[in-house]
Formats: sequence, structure tokens, C-alpha cells
Amino acid sequence: MTALRALPPLAGFDPLALKAEFPIFTHHPKLVYLDTAASAQKPDEVIDGIADFYRTEYANVHRGAYRLSMQATERFEQARETVRCFLNAASTEEIIFVRGATEAINLVAQSWGMGLGPGDEILITGLEHHANIVPWQMLRERLGITLSVVPVTDEGGLDMAQFAQALSPRTKLVALTHVANVTGHVTPVADAVRLAHAAGARVLLDGCQAAPRMHVDVRALDCDFYVFSGHKCYGPTGIGVLYGKRDLLNDMPPWQGGGDMIRTVSFETTTYQQAPFRFEAGTPDISGAVGLDLALRFMMRLGLDAIEAHEQDLTDYALAALSTQRGVRLMPGGGCQLGALSFTVDGIHPSDLATILDQLHIAVRAGLHCAQPLMARFGLPSTARLSFGVYNTPADVDALVTAIATAQRLFGA
Repeated sequence: MTALRALPPLAGFDPLALKAEFPIFTHHPKLVYLDTAASAQKPDEVIDGIADFYRTEYANVHRGAYRLSMQATERFEQARETVRCFLNAASTEEIIFVRGATEAINLVAQSWGMGLGPGDEILITGLEHHANIVPWQMLRERLGITLSVVPVTDEGGLDMAQFAQALSPRTKLVALTHVANVTGHVTPVADAVRLAHAAGARVLLDGCQAAPRMHVDVRALDCDFYVFSGHKCYGPTGIGVLYGKRDLLNDMPPWQGGGDMIRTVSFETTTYQQAPFRFEAGTPDISGAVGLDLALRFMMRLGLDAIEAHEQDLTDYALAALSTQRGVRLMPGGGCQLGALSFTVDGIHPSDLATILDQLHIAVRAGLHCAQPLMARFGLPSTARLSFGVYNTPADVDALVTAIATAQRLFGA
């Protein structure tokens, strides 16, 4: 397997023209899809590529001495190299395939985290998704560690002075979202990593909303772990990535046991492979890795900086449009937001609003967005959330604003 060369990005891209590459919009030509933070739509090259792999190349990997298995193994490991390039990791040995970011965080908790004990602390923030809260609570209940939370400011961001003050010699891990899934708040992760490392703590970054929207360089960030899910990056569900520094991964015990993660097995003892294979027990999601490879190449072809610029323009446009709409209240996002916004409309429950918007062919999410503590912080039982992808345009925002006005008339709000 050869190292993946950086793909030359397009000189910007036309989202309207790009829509033609996503068959969902052919089948639903009126659809205004504003729920990419939950899951991105899939381009033809990903859908067709997965189908072609099953039709013409499929076999199990790492185990067969026959040509088809070796070719499938090559495709699978090429996907690992593509992820390495996407994140600018130092080695493919630092890239572990998992079912998604949730499994990646649980893997760290149930492997690396098992070395913790009473008196040790994990530090999270009030911005976190449930997947970056619950695994650490489970570890607390099991091991007696402390779980501390850096609060969110009234403006919806993090007070870095409070963050720095919360760090202590007891802090062993900081688990922090890169981009908040509810508000799109972009956290100052580089500063957080620097402060955490100075205090002797490791850092895990939840990149679920960052990886689809910006260039992520794990070596520049110097984070110890980084996680993201394939389905939010225009790839298939059921595949995700855990990045970890190689020496750190090789010091961690396996999380699950089975085939392919072992060197030798006897009834007396078992020895394990090095990372990444020690964390990939059993037959992996082979087609998922192939699909993720295709999706990340699709993003790199568009250009990660171009995607970020596009989504930043859309976010700024939506902030301006919604902030002037009568009766619309934006959830505070800390003054630096990308790709996602949450809001309420006076007199209309978010679920009712989402139902009306759906009748007008606009897809948004309504609810707690797997961030109940953050919603409670602002006294909100529910919000509507819009989120962008490469296929969205300012006209989609205009359609949303018009549809909100229609809903307000229907509800007399």
C-alpha cells in the first residue's frame, strides 16, 4: 500500500451543481435538507462505490491467501491510509476503525480509562453530547473517579480562564467537543490541548461536527485522541474512527477479544497484536471502510478549506436572517459558530414547528439533540436545529425563514 497523495481540491465548488451528485435530491426535488449534523446525505460515488465493491471485490480481509481476499484487504487498508491523510496522523497504526464516535469514546473509556482510580479526575464541559458524558459517568461509577464539568458562559461558549483553573494534577483526561452539535460553537481546542498538557492531562476531542466541516490536523492540535463518525462525513453509517497517538494506543489493553486482534492463543494465555489491530476484534465493517474512503476522498476533492468557507458563509447568513425574524430566538453560540444553529419560535413548540416545516419540504431536527445538560443550562426543554452540508445554499435559508413565517401565521404566533 502506498501513501495517499493529497488530492488537488476544486477551485471552490458550486453547491447547486453539487446537488446533482446526491441522488436523494433527484428523488425529492423539493427537499431542503438542513439536518446534516445528524447525518449527511450520500453522493453517487459513495453509494455506487459500495455497491460495486459488493458486486465485484468483496471478500473477508486479513485472513485469506487467495487473490480476492488480498484485494479486499488492500481496499480496507487503503481506507485506513485515506483517514490518516485526512487527519494528518503520523501513521496508519494510529487509525482504528470503530462503529462510530460513540464506540470510539467508549473504547477509550473502557481501555485507557481502566488505568484510573479514586482521586483521578476527568474534565468535560457543559457543551458535550451525551456520548461524551455517559461513558465517563459509567467509568466514575465503576472506578470511583471524579467527573468535573467546565460550565458554559451566558454567551454559549467556554470561559478559558475557568477551564485553566479547573485543571489540576488530579486531571488525567480532558474530553472536549471540537464543534458543539447543538449550537455549532467552535471551541478553542488548540488552547485547551496546550493547557491540559501543561497540567499533565491527556486530551480527547469529539470531532463529529468538526471533521465534516473543517480541516483537522491532529498533529498540529497535538491531541491524544480524536474521534469522528463516517455518516456525518457523507459516508455510510456503522463506521467511525478513533485516532490515538501510537505509543499511547500500544500501552492500552484491548477492549474486546476475538479473532484478528491476537498474536497467539492458548488455553493458558493470549498475546495481542499492536495497534490498530488489537482494537479491531472480529470481522470489521469492510464495506463501511470502503465507503468512508470514498466519502473522505470526495471531501478532499472539494477541498476541506473550501467546505469550511462555504459553511461559514451559510452560518453567518443564517444568523443574520434568523436574528431579524420576529419571534425567533437563537440559542447563544459563544460568538464563533459553524455549521449548526438552534432556535425557538415564540408560541410554537419545536416539534410542531418541525412538523409544519416538513410539510413545506424543509427537514430540521427538533428536540434535545443528545445534549440535555446544555439545554437545561439555558432553560430550554427543546429547540429546532438547522445544520448545513456542502449541498446547501443561501436559498435554503431563505426557504426556512419563509416557512417559519408560514408556521407563525398558522399558529397565530
